[in-house]
Amino acid sequence: MKRVGVIGGGQLAWMMAIPAQAMGIELVIQTPNSDDPAVVIASDTIFAAIDDADATKELARRSDVITFENEFVDLAALFPLAESGVCFRPRLEALSPLLDKYHQRCYLEKLGIPQPKFTLPPDTCLKFPIVLKTRRHGYDGQGTFIIKDLATLEQKLDTSHKSSEVLLEEFIPFERELAVIVVRSVNGDVVTFPIVETQQEDQVCRRVIAPADISASVAQEVEAIASKLMTSLQAVGVFGIELFLTRDQHVLVNEIAPRTHNSGHFTIDACATSQFEQHLRAVCDLPLGHAGLTCSSAVMVNLLGYEHAQDDYIEKRSQISEVPHARVHWYGKQESRPGRKLGHVTVLLDERNPQAIAHQIESLWYPQPH
Repeated sequence: MKRVGVIGGGQLAWMMAIPAQAMGIELVIQTPNSDDPAVVIASDTIFAAIDDADATKELARRSDVITFENEFVDLAALFPLAESGVCFRPRLEALSPLLDKYHQRCYLEKLGIPQPKFTLPPDTCLKFPIVLKTRRHGYDGQGTFIIKDLATLEQKLDTSHKSSEVLLEEFIPFERELAVIVVRSVNGDVVTFPIVETQQEDQVCRRVIAPADISASVAQEVEAIASKLMTSLQAVGVFGIELFLTRDQHVLVNEIAPRTHNSGHFTIDACATSQFEQHLRAVCDLPLGHAGLTCSSAVMVNLLGYEHAQDDYIEKRSQISEVPHARVHWYGKQESRPGRKLGHVTVLLDERNPQAIAHQIESLWYPQPH
């Protein structure tokens, strides 16, 4: 039996459990908290901070291969483990240019992959409005700000963010946002899942529509970008790529996540192979599965926290589960807070309007104004 060590114990690790069990794989989790979602499905758990390299050394002792659920690791501390023979997939060299968003931009520029213009403060050569991003540890919209003028930028840098910790990007008035899940195997095979449209509110993903309503040429361009990136990095495993589609149908890469990704959760219910099974197949050097849809289309809706509470929302989840062809996935988190991802719902569609279905689910989940 293969033992896969996973650095991180959130819902992304938790969702690896079902395919792992079916494939005869044991998951060993490194995570700091006993109530993190993946603890309940782990064969073994090391309770330690994500960036604790000594704990990862112990994780390696208990595992055949180590993979990542998030990017909050200390790469410099992990390289000695890799040099001693610990097998990381993706390899640490594939993560190095991506974890810092400025380094990620520079890497994409070197590859000639289209993306927004970018710079570092105090350079203000970009036209306002601009986007300010923290270079590390930003996710779910955290650490991303739209800045309308120079005075606001200077205030932001003076009061909450050091210039060395952020980068500035061109603001893109996109037509829509896209995402693609891509996987690369040990032997270099690259498979992409159906390209999706993602819809954000308050810079957090609210819903995902699969497949995206895009032209064949746009789809080919996105797939080419994904393949070029994974091959250049010699990455092994699943990556998520977020993109902008401009009004004149140009594709620009927004961000790359070197792991399974929220935009790919629809694959659990709507594809022949989920992104989580595909990731395990890749890191365990097994043949990749078929990534196509098993239905005509699907919509995934994130169930986001909207209050500070200790609640499992059983009644709301029961109501949502009664929506035809709805599959509710609840992460088992003990605490709700605004914007926190507590679960998601995927609805398999035939001819129904995905926006109408998403609105129906959201009307059941979020409190309605009186």
